[in-house]
Amino acid sequence: MSARGTIVTVCTANICRSPMAAALLQHALAAQPEPLRSLQVVSAGVAARDGELVSENSVLALKKVGIDIAGQRSQALTQELLDEALMVLCMTESHRTMIQLQAEPVPENLHLFREFIAGAGDKEIGDPFGGPLRLYEATRDEMVEAVPALVARIKTLVAAKRGS
Repeated sequence: MSARGTIVTVCTANICRSPMAAALLQHALAAQPEPLRSLQVVSAGVAARDGELVSENSVLALKKVGIDIAGQRSQALTQELLDEALMVLCMTESHRTMIQLQAEPVPENLHLFREFIAGAGDKEIGDPFGGPLRLYEATRDEMVEAVPALVARIKTLVAAKRGS
């Protein structure tokens, strides 16, 4: 697997959390040197229907930090996406478990989005679906908090892949 693989963010329907997570991580990676800035971050859902619009509150929560995801459409998580992934980042343990039970082979780098944050805090990102904008903003902020640790982990992973 090359360092140019994709990073896949995963939630349930791919209309709230994983599109926000993908856009935030892509934005952070764009500020990094090569080869990190060339990595592509995509999102998918374990129970998604292809082509659904991203939730309006997800769009608004990211617009407030200067990121536009209005054009995003949902897609179902496929084995092909998993096979091409450098890293797969789930929102909850249940998403990770579903992938572990259904994927063949199970992706090597299958983690929670908040897994690399130091400390004993909550590593899962709850579903804001149907909630008020402030809940989506809180979800966004949980993701933003995780991004620096994720970028550091991705740097390590890319360096290890280049060295092998």
